[in-house]
Amino acid sequence: MWNPELYLQFADERARPFHDLVARIGAPSPQRVIDLGCGPGNLTATLAQRWPGARIEGFDADAAMVAAAQARGLAVSRLDARDWLPAADIDVVISNAVLQWVPEHDALLARWMAAFAPGSWLAFQVPANFGAPSHRLVDELVRSAPWQSQLLAHWRDNPVSTPDEYARLLLDAGSTIDVWETTYLHVLGGDDAVFTWLSGTALRPLRAALDDEAWAEFSAALKPRLAAAYPQRGGVTLLPYRRIFVVAHKR
Repeated sequence: MWNPELYLQFADERARPFHDLVARIGAPSPQRVIDLGCGPGNLTATLAQRWPGARIEGFDADAAMVAAAQARGLAVSRLDARDWLPAADIDVVISNAVLQWVPEHDALLARWMAAFAPGSWLAFQVPANFGAPSHRLVDELVRSAPWQSQLLAHWRDNPVSTPDEYARLLLDAGSTIDVWETTYLHVLGGDDAVFTWLSGTALRPLRAALDDEAWAEFSAALKPRLAAAYPQRGGVTLLPYRRIFVVAHKR
């Protein structure tokens, strides 16, 4: 289960890619907009400002995130992205930092594009920093004794395709495309900032696999490694974070 409060500790930093993605969607007045993997709904709520005449809906696979979004008064339901197919009346689908959690999501994207009506828009972004020091250090620790037997099954290799692979897939599906990548330089405050950032996302499956004592031991081993790779200076830590963005318009 996700922790909405932990996830939102860096709400501004996590929000910027969403806004950069939505800004490139060219739909002038869609009637139905889906936020697929909407999380706690703080970003879903902003879509009504962009498209005030649209019906805005959200889906998420996690019960805690759905509850947090519903508490904001949003039309959000619990649904796994792998079980969803777009209806003919959907104009825009947004998926923000979700597909990296879906194994073999290239095939899922192809199914979605086949089901879309002509003129529909699909916009998604995924983290592309699995080769960064943060993830390499977690990977090394997970693969070491005594953690390998407990955690390796819960850890992911790089699940994200390259920008040109996404581009080719969506071109072949009959879309015009806008694909780009950006590295954000996040300025994070607080101690163990990178560990806290990862705890809200990438470390979540590892935390769920360990009891409190084991998690404390794992955290104690990981925190100094991350602090050495991302030293705090003047009370802040700099975290470069690369992301891939894709906007597809079905012809």
